[in-house]
Amino acid sequence: MKLNPTFTKLAILAAVTLLLCYVLAEIGGLARERQSRQRDAAENVEQSFAGPQSLSGPMLTRYCRETWTVPGPDKKTSTETRDFWLFAAPRTLQVTGGISPEVRHRGLFKVNTYASQLTMEAQWPQLASLEGKAEHANGQVDCEPVVAFVALSDTRGIRAAETVVSGQPLPVLPGGLHPDYASGLHAVLPGVRLDAPLALSLKLTLVGSRKLGLVPAAESTRVSLQSSWPHPSFFGQFLPTQHQVGVSGFSADWQVSSLASTAVADMKAGRPLPSLQALDSDPLPAYHPAAKPASKPAMDVLAVELIDPVNPYVMSDRAIKYGLMFIALTFLTVGLTELLTGRRVHPVQYLFVGMALSLFFLLLLSLSEHLPFLVAYVIAAAAAAGVLTPYAAAMLGSWWRGAAFGGGIALLYGALYVLLSREQTALVIGAVLLFTVLAVVMTLTRRLDWYRLGGSVPAQG
Repeated sequence: MKLNPTFTKLAILAAVTLLLCYVLAEIGGLARERQSRQRDAAENVEQSFAGPQSLSGPMLTRYCRETWTVPGPDKKTSTETRDFWLFAAPRTLQVTGGISPEVRHRGLFKVNTYASQLTMEAQWPQLASLEGKAEHANGQVDCEPVVAFVALSDTRGIRAAETVVSGQPLPVLPGGLHPDYASGLHAVLPGVRLDAPLALSLKLTLVGSRKLGLVPAAESTRVSLQSSWPHPSFFGQFLPTQHQVGVSGFSADWQVSSLASTAVADMKAGRPLPSLQALDSDPLPAYHPAAKPASKPAMDVLAVELIDPVNPYVMSDRAIKYGLMFIALTFLTVGLTELLTGRRVHPVQYLFVGMALSLFFLLLLSLSEHLPFLVAYVIAAAAAAGVLTPYAAAMLGSWWRGAAFGGGIALLYGALYVLLSREQTALVIGAVLLFTVLAVVMTLTRRLDWYRLGGSVPAQG
C-alpha cells in the first residue's frame, strides 16, 4: 500500500510539533525554577532585614490581680488569686505616613523593601474600662500602671519610636508587655486618671519587605498613606475609600468603623496578628486547582503591597504559554506558501524554524534577568526575526517571500507583547487574532481542490 505523501508529511510535522512542545515545556520549567529562586531570594532578604509588617495599636492595657479568701473545713480559710488583663481601645485612631521604597538585590534577583514613617494619633474619652473591679465579695484588686502598647509582627524593623501622652514625652520600651502580644513596643503611663480623657501620639519609623498592614483596632480608624512607588496593590478586608495612583506614586485613605470590624474584640481575646505572608494581594480564584482553601485571617487588616507589575519570570512564563500558538501559526504560514506557490519545504526546515521560535523564549528569559523586560523582549524578537528572515528567503525561494515571512513574525511578536501587557483584555485580543488568521486562511484557500491535493505531490517550484 502506497502512503500518501501529503499525509506522511503531516505525520512528520506532527512529530516535529510534539518535539517542539517538549522544548517549550523545558523552557517553561526553567522559568518556574528561576521564579522559585526569586522567592528564595525574597525570603533570604526578609530573614536578614525584616519581613512584611503588620501592626496594631496603640492599645491601653493593665495587669491586675484579685485576691480573696475562701472558707474551708475546721474554720480555716485559704487564699485564692485571679490574674487578668484589662483593655481600652481608642475611640479614634488617626494614622498618617509615607512609605519610601528601597530595592535590594540578592544576586540577579531584586526584592522590594520599604521604610515607613508613621504617625499614630489615638484618643480615649475616659478609661473606666481599666478600673479593676473585684468579682468576689471579699476580693481585693491590685493593678499595675496603665501601659500603652503596639503589637508588631517583626520588631527587627523598628528604627525609631517616640511617644507623647497628653503633651508629655515618655520612654518607649521593647516588647508588647502583654503575654499575647510580646512582639512590639510599649510605654508605661504612670499616674493616669481613669476618669479623664487621654491623647497619645506615637511616631514610628519602620522598615519591612513588600507588604505593610494595619489592624483597625479602634472605634473609628482613619489611615492615610503616601508613597513614591507607582505600583501598589491594596488588599485585606478593607480597601481604600479613595486612592490615586500615578507615575509619581500613590496616595490612599481608609476609614473603618468598629461596626464593620471585629478587630477590637479580637485584640481583647488575644488573637494573633494577621500574617501578611499568608495573605496574597492577587489570590488565585477559588476554582483554580492551585488555590488554597479559604481561611479567615487572625484579625481584620487593611494592607498595601509594593508590587513589580513587570516581573520578568512571570511575564516569560506567560509568554511561553503562547509558544505553541506561535509555532502553529508559523507552520500554517509556511504550509500555505507551499500550497499556493508549489515550493516544497522539508520537515527539517520546519524543525529549524520551530527551534528558532522556541529559543526566542529562552533568550527572552535570560536577557530579562539583566535588562528591563521591554528591552529584553525587543532584542530577543529582533534576533529571532533577523535569523528567520534570510532563512525563509532561502527556504521559500525569494527574498520578498523571506521579507514577508520576517514581517509576519515581527507582527506576531508585537501581538504577543500586547497580549502580555494587556492582561485584562488578553482573551478578547487573542480570540480576534485567531479568528482573523482563520479568515485569511479560508480566503486564500477557497479555490483549492483538496481532493486533488490529497492524491498528488506538488511540483517543485
